[in-house]
Amino acid sequence: MGNVLAASSGVDAATARSNSVAASLGLPEPAAISSTEQSAPSVASEVSDAFGKDNQLENPGTVEELHKKCKDVQAITFEGAKIMLNKGLSNHFQVSHTINMSTTVPSGYRFGATYVGTKQYSPTEAFPVLLGDIDPSGNLNANVIHQFSSRLRCKFASQIQESKMMATQLSTDYRGNDFTASITLGNPSIFTNSGVVVGQYLQSVTQRMALGAEVAYQYGPNVPGRQIAIVSALGRYSNGDSIWSGTLGPSGLHLCYYQKASEQLQIGVEVETSLRMQESVATIAYQIDLPKADLVFRGSIDSNWHISGVLEKRLQPLPFSFALSGRMNHVKNNFKLGCGLMIG
Repeated sequence: MGNVLAASSGVDAATARSNSVAASLGLPEPAAISSTEQSAPSVASEVSDAFGKDNQLENPGTVEELHKKCKDVQAITFEGAKIMLNKGLSNHFQVSHTINMSTTVPSGYRFGATYVGTKQYSPTEAFPVLLGDIDPSGNLNANVIHQFSSRLRCKFASQIQESKMMATQLSTDYRGNDFTASITLGNPSIFTNSGVVVGQYLQSVTQRMALGAEVAYQYGPNVPGRQIAIVSALGRYSNGDSIWSGTLGPSGLHLCYYQKASEQLQIGVEVETSLRMQESVATIAYQIDLPKADLVFRGSIDSNWHISGVLEKRLQPLPFSFALSGRMNHVKNNFKLGCGLMIG
């Protein structure tokens, strides 16, 4: 509830014949242009500048955001009852209290806090961002996000359970004009000489297409041969309101398709194939937005016959939000229901 996130998207352009370009730029027709040596270079320069601006490539975002549009429309279900109270103490600090009652995940109380700094690079982003939550047993999840410059951003995540450091991850993203390079270090240990290093690169090839690669390297005593490296290729193609994205590597294939059908309807299709497990799972998801009713519904069905749905309703004018979650599988004859109330 307290996360502060932001994202951005690209634009598209096309070429045309010289006369139509001149007309669209508001320039006179070639026949009306004086033949003097002073005017010809000026017109050529203006047309060249216009083409240069239209053909300029934009930053493609990070590899982590490659399938984000398709993932966002899928229903993320939960089981049991959940009550969350959010309280803003200032413009930069917010706390939350969560009570969860479930048979599938540990039940109990969690306290969360969010701090947003004053360093701004855009009207929608401020840094640093500190997120964390803890339960009465001392189990802690913590995240720190900070942007050191307009191009360099770092993220740190840590998880502590039963007084032990279970997971740590440090990521750094560098955003160029038309590319993004990222490196991630996960669970490093100088005592066992183990860890995971992931390098990612995404390059805008055209205004619609971005291509890149990912290299994952794992080392440690529990790894066969003490080290292993996997290289994957990835890409994304955007055309208006539709996006194709995919990842191909030795472990399998991951394809996603996203389509914004209207202002109220978004559709996503995902196919994940595991070469090691010799199996594939396809998922069709959709999201319906009804702003006048303050209602959002996400639904999905996959090839394993899991049917999921999450309804979120804002209870205006009260500062309440109600969530209803359901997941069923007729083949396995099981059903899970969840309901939640968010205050603030």
